[in-house]
Amino acid sequence: MAKQGSSMASASTAADISEAKITPIVIISCILASSGGLMFGYEVGISGGVTAMPGFLKKFYPDVYASTQKLKTNSNYCRFNNQGLQLFTSLLYLAALVSTFFASYTTKRLGRRLTMLIAGIFFIVGTVINASFQELSMVIIGRIFLGCGVGFANQAVPLFLSEIAPTRIRGGLNILFQLNVTVGILFATLVNYGAAKIKGGWGWRVSLGLAGVPALLLTLGSLIVVDTPNSLIQRGKLDEGRAVLKRIRGTENVEAEFSEILEASRAAKEIKHPFKNLLKRKNRPPLVIAIAMQVSVLSCII
Repeated sequence: MAKQGSSMASASTAADISEAKITPIVIISCILASSGGLMFGYEVGISGGVTAMPGFLKKFYPDVYASTQKLKTNSNYCRFNNQGLQLFTSLLYLAALVSTFFASYTTKRLGRRLTMLIAGIFFIVGTVINASFQELSMVIIGRIFLGCGVGFANQAVPLFLSEIAPTRIRGGLNILFQLNVTVGILFATLVNYGAAKIKGGWGWRVSLGLAGVPALLLTLGSLIVVDTPNSLIQRGKLDEGRAVLKRIRGTENVEAEFSEILEASRAAKEIKHPFKNLLKRKNRPPLVIAIAMQVSVLSCII
């Protein structure tokens, strides 16, 4: 009987999956949400070019600019050996690291959509400050805001993509985030190449200011998209979660998937001390692999 019940449940789930459609709302939501990856990639790629522009160095790091002018070689080795200049780049990652812990809370309590909206606001504020600042202190503040945006976006966007996508194309849609990271790095490199040729020494403002494009995409997208059924169910909004699930799947037959999400939500709530559980023996191998992947990825090298 138990085996028969299990077979019937599997058949019901398979039927739900076969009826689920790739709806326009899913495609549009994933494209808009994945702009968070575009923003992250752009910020990763833009920093190196900006800190090498003479106009930027002359205005905010005159000592570094003077030392680069004295060098007789075209090599960049140790040309920018200045802790303050290195702080301009590293603050993005430090702020992202700290803000991720807060983003984890908002993603769970407020939902994926609102967390992406918070990320977009951080990005816009940071971009405006960085593109218009006149003092070094504002550089620091702007980079902190951008770093917070990275932390919130990197927490919410991949989760949003994986939860809203249908099972059969989940991998393809989820990879949009990483794809946009690489596109953002390429876009930043091309922008830096063009901005460095602008006469007058203000090209760095163009490089930093164009970060507003993906920032606006993410912010507007967060206002347009619906929250994921998983997030709504996790927060106790069962009827709204079922309605959204029917809408994004394009079918009324979603009960099996709804039951799976509900059961997963209940199981997640029963987990106590999740960070402590990561250090258990059985969880150490995937933890080491995850850390190794982050250490070895291209963005860390850049």
